[in-house]
Amino acid sequence: MNPERYNNNSQTNPRKRPLVEEPNNDKQPITLNSMVVAIDHSNLFYTVCSICEKTLPEPSPNTHISNSSSSSSSSIPFCKNCNFNSASSGSKRLFRVLMSIATEKRVVVVIMFDRAARVLFGCSADEFFDFAKTHPFAAASAGNALEGEMLKITLSQPKNGNARHLRVVSVFPLRTGFQPVIETLRELYRARGGS
Repeated sequence: MNPERYNNNSQTNPRKRPLVEEPNNDKQPITLNSMVVAIDHSNLFYTVCSICEKTLPEPSPNTHISNSSSSSSSSIPFCKNCNFNSASSGSKRLFRVLMSIATEKRVVVVIMFDRAARVLFGCSADEFFDFAKTHPFAAASAGNALEGEMLKITLSQPKNGNARHLRVVSVFPLRTGFQPVIETLRELYRARGGS
């Protein structure tokens, strides 16, 4: 058996993390130019405790009435970390955006959390959520607005060992006339006669 051939096969193992061929074997963040291919607009947020910012369990889907016969108070997220009920202490949404990007070598699915996502969206996750309540197709329109955008992004290995996607540490739009998604959508809905 040829050892070089065996090593090449192990490098193309599909279970290895994406971007293996990039020169970054020591798990240091890598910066590269990419293009947004698509964004999963079906779930852009997650809820955290406003006190400790630990993830809260998701409440009943989109404030719909739960199918269970439990009381309405049981659907309010409870922070197990600081023992506060989010109804009294407050909760907030943060961005968690799953997106496909194209590098010069391949298409990769990455995850972008709040700090980086705010650069592209131009607002907090709560602000975007409130905007989307009055404009039901805002999330899909945000995905459409970002498709094809050229970005300089820094990617790192996920911090959680169970995570499947590379994490976007920072993002910088490369197009000169780039404007954040919320501004694009406000202009779009004003042009259509919406508020």
